[in-house]
Amino acid sequence: MSRTRPISLRFVSALLLGLALRPTSAPAAEPPWLQINSAHFTVITDAGDKKGREVALRFEQMRAVFAGILSKDHLSQPVPLTILAFKSDKSYYQLAPLRQGQPINVPGFFLPGDDQDFIALNLFEDGSWLAVAHDFAHMLLSYNYPTAQGWFDEGLAEFFSSIRVDNKQIGIGGDPELGPSVTQDLLGNQRDTHPPKSLTELLGAQVWLSLPDLFMMKHNTSSYNEGTHHTLYYAESWIVMHYLLHEKKLPETGAYFNLVLNQHVPVEEAIQKAYGMTSAQLEDAVKTYLHSQKQLLVALDAARLANQPSVHAAEFAQPYQFPTPVAPDDSAINSKPYPEADARALYAGVQARIPERRDFGLQELKALATTPTPADIKSEAKSEARKDPADKNDPDYNPSLLPTTAVGNALAHRLLAWDHIEQGEFNDAITELGDATALNQRDMWVRYYLSVLKYRMAQAKHSDIQGLANMMLDLRAVLEWYPELAGAYDLLALARNEGGSSVAAMQSERAAMTLSPRNQSYVYHLAEIYIRSKKWDAAQALLERLKSSNDPQIAALARERIEQAGTERKYGITNAAAQPKLAPQKTPFDVLEEDAAKRAADEKAAQAASPADTRGTRFFKGRLIAVDCSQPPAAILTVTAAGSLLKLRAADYKSLLLIGADDFSCTWRDRQITANYKPGGLSDGDLVSLELR
Repeated sequence: MSRTRPISLRFVSALLLGLALRPTSAPAAEPPWLQINSAHFTVITDAGDKKGREVALRFEQMRAVFAGILSKDHLSQPVPLTILAFKSDKSYYQLAPLRQGQPINVPGFFLPGDDQDFIALNLFEDGSWLAVAHDFAHMLLSYNYPTAQGWFDEGLAEFFSSIRVDNKQIGIGGDPELGPSVTQDLLGNQRDTHPPKSLTELLGAQVWLSLPDLFMMKHNTSSYNEGTHHTLYYAESWIVMHYLLHEKKLPETGAYFNLVLNQHVPVEEAIQKAYGMTSAQLEDAVKTYLHSQKQLLVALDAARLANQPSVHAAEFAQPYQFPTPVAPDDSAINSKPYPEADARALYAGVQARIPERRDFGLQELKALATTPTPADIKSEAKSEARKDPADKNDPDYNPSLLPTTAVGNALAHRLLAWDHIEQGEFNDAITELGDATALNQRDMWVRYYLSVLKYRMAQAKHSDIQGLANMMLDLRAVLEWYPELAGAYDLLALARNEGGSSVAAMQSERAAMTLSPRNQSYVYHLAEIYIRSKKWDAAQALLERLKSSNDPQIAALARERIEQAGTERKYGITNAAAQPKLAPQKTPFDVLEEDAAKRAADEKAAQAASPADTRGTRFFKGRLIAVDCSQPPAAILTVTAAGSLLKLRAADYKSLLLIGADDFSCTWRDRQITANYKPGGLSDGDLVSLELR
């Protein structure tokens, strides 16, 4: 029988000491910048994964509520939106627009653009997304509701800006201008100890504007240049919309706008026809409704309480409260590291779009675009090892390792290119796009910007669009990447029109107008297409509408084009034929065209290598049950809707066109989806694209 040897106390002590001194593996540090993707938004943040996901969720919630207000199942986003969310005051106020030399005193702002929109948030302040609720409503309204009058837009935006959201509950309908009696600006200075009157108080203390006067009033709604909302105009617009929404009179309001804006019926008559009452009766109904809103009056009394600076009176009155339509576990949100150099470039790119920040932003972009990255240095070293032509017989010689002359950050080059396009500096834009392409050939923004460049060059030089065929190929690829990009549909329409395909051009332009119904440039371009196809009456009707546009440039173009179209119709001489055409010259643009032609040839060859698939594409909207990735790279998706079960196959899930997610996940379960697929049998098919909702 063996005896167990006793363990010495000295050995135990040494063992415990060794374990104590043994280095422990620290948890992996979170990347300094993250890209958070939800179904409809991209958030770039340095505030960490938790806060980034919260920002994405809040915007998904607000978007869903806005869709409910308009009674829409789907909202268009024809201009991509990127949200920059900063953890510190410093990062935010060095980006924020200036007013009288100081950053604006709100923790968020909206910055529109022809190519993409931006929102910037200061996450150092709680609920900073509420600061942009008003502008967010304007943005969604402009993309999802036909042209209306100012009172409608401002009333709806004010109504929406009262929204309060958390993970379970939505509250909306309170007085949006009720708030703390003491607030602080971005620099920490106390301000506004005696705030202006709330909208409820304004309505109780003044004689109202007559509704015809309110409805006909012109108003500037340009983002953060709007000015104060503590005016009778905002107050009355807000309560009128409050009433119309409560009484479910949006259909009648649409009829009113058709009468006033399209048929040019006088306002008083249009109110009578649309609402079935005179303007005076409608005003009385709105006033009666205001006095019935006890929550608003209670909130007003709470705001008047002395010595309670922490009271946020808006929380006392939310006439409409309901469970959130998007809970944290309902939203498809994922995150991944975002390169710090790209974050710096994006920050500088947004600065360059703000007039008072522009010079500093451009300076930073140029520095990022001209400073070699570690990848550039490594590539140069490989080039030095293989640059001797005598080495071409060497089996290790690989010309693909030879670098282009492009160095620096690809995103910085692309953002500089857009700035040059906006300024009409086309040769500089060509150079930057060439460098951006060399550094990142998969960037679809570059292909879109190249198409914009071709069109604007042709406009400026009164010449034909160069590389028309390649432009159309690029735009089709861009639309596969972002199917709602209205600008790409517009450019495709213009290219098809110039190429002689008027019917296809009309289809593309109507798609652009559907996605962005208030963009009057698209209406003007449709008129141009009608003229080219000799649909004179249709063109005349559109141009007559545009003559009275609030945009003076569009109005002037419409008046001029009406006169030209009359001459063309009478004498058969087209405007395009009458304009001088400049002879094409060899420019740096040809290098980009050669790249585009090579890309088109490669895509065509890839398509030719596969047998033609003549099956029609079908649409499916339902729920994803499960994903089977047991035979990679293929994946089988089990989906269901209204009792129908389908098995949809993705031949290579890594290359599947996704909307609402950056990367395919084999762990997806119980998700709302929309799919385009080619049917196999009655219960199976091959996926073309997948959207997670």
